[in-house]
Amino acid sequence: MNYSIKENTKKEATLEIVVSSEEFAKGLDFAFNKNKKYFSIPGFRKGKVPRKMVEKYYGVEVLFEDAVNEIIPEKYQEAAVDSKLDIVSKPEIDIVSISVEEGFVFTAKVELKPEVKVKDYKGIKAPKNEYPVKSDAVNKEIDALKEKTVRIIERENGKVEKGDIVNIDYEGFCDGVAFPGGKAEGFDLTIGSGQFIPGFEDALIGCELGATEIEVKFPEEYHAEDLKGKPATFKVVINKISYKEYPALDDDFAKDVSEFDTIKELKADIKKKLTAEAKQRADQEFENAVVEKLLDLVEVEVPYCMIEERIESLANDFAYRLKSQGMELAQYLQLTGMTEDSFKAQFKDRAESQVKVSLALEEIAKIEKIEVTDKDVEKELEKMAEAYNMEVDKIKQFINPDDIKADLKMNKTVEFVVKHAVVEEAVETEEKAEKKPAAKKTATKKATTKKAEGESAPKKTTAKKSTAKKKEEK
Repeated sequence: MNYSIKENTKKEATLEIVVSSEEFAKGLDFAFNKNKKYFSIPGFRKGKVPRKMVEKYYGVEVLFEDAVNEIIPEKYQEAAVDSKLDIVSKPEIDIVSISVEEGFVFTAKVELKPEVKVKDYKGIKAPKNEYPVKSDAVNKEIDALKEKTVRIIERENGKVEKGDIVNIDYEGFCDGVAFPGGKAEGFDLTIGSGQFIPGFEDALIGCELGATEIEVKFPEEYHAEDLKGKPATFKVVINKISYKEYPALDDDFAKDVSEFDTIKELKADIKKKLTAEAKQRADQEFENAVVEKLLDLVEVEVPYCMIEERIESLANDFAYRLKSQGMELAQYLQLTGMTEDSFKAQFKDRAESQVKVSLALEEIAKIEKIEVTDKDVEKELEKMAEAYNMEVDKIKQFINPDDIKADLKMNKTVEFVVKHAVVEEAVETEEKAEKKPAAKKTATKKATTKKAEGESAPKKTTAKKSTAKKKEEK
């Protein structure tokens, strides 16, 4: 490999790479074959012009651009890997000299991974919340199970009660005129669900089957401008009244909805699971808080190219999630009134923080000599294969084992930092643990799972050394 490092500072380096005349000749062959169908010279059919005639008519330089574009990526990548430089940017390419006889020389100016200093990462203090599981949380889970076994029974006679399900036809009027969207037939409404404007459902309580009229008033903050705060009359026909009959909360119920023989065992199991979820949430929040505090302990001047790359990753993740919900990014931008630039700009601060945390964790891993074995990687691939019901070899087609290794190394480093952290205080909260799932890890994990789900793996840029940068949303 014929190259040299012409410039090498802490922030950037310039590689000078020499391509021989023989290698350049192969590139010229490629360029001619790629473009020969476009050359047109009088006396020759299009696409059938001999190469010597093309070079004589247009000049050999006409092939130079495609030739060097074919050669440069591979030659640059070879030099970048061989140099062992920690390159974090795309190369800035410049042709120094070029000729058929001598080949060509080009330079590649690149930015390097910055110097990182992390202090006092052992003994980080962070608060840790506690989420005690109380009886109402268990009861809420029991109620959810009861809903699965409920019986809907139609009332033959009687009046509407709170909690009933009424099937109704209705039409609304303001000032005696029907308004758009105020009419429906055969609508099932649960009384007390809050589906309709305030007063509507309460007014139906006590009504019998048949026609009735309801007087209500639209809220001042109602979404339709022409209906805000206005009184309205609804003509309603109650077609059917039904109620829910719940099972008795006894041992038979426990047997019907679970593998347990008694209601006591069922409640104990629910409490156990909720307690585990609460602990997982508290542990995850503590981990996030500890990793977040690394930002104050790291000294680093982050090259903007690294922030820019992370912004692209965050923006792509957002667009991916939008698409999974049936919306294209272009539609979202139109609805929110944002341009593509303003959309990406909103990720800048988060991207910079995540890059800083990643660099801090990489430095800690280096200091503490944290390593990951091939066996660790194989175990992780087996877990992923099981999760996606795929063969390990198939998983490897989507995910580079080196990326898995880097992910695991980063996770081990997070575990190390958290293990050496100090709980500043335990804060008990009344918020029920089951309300919120455990937060995502702050650890900078790559989105390898998306690849396993079928998303195409991103192409490696020839302008960047394949370094492991762990990144995930905080």
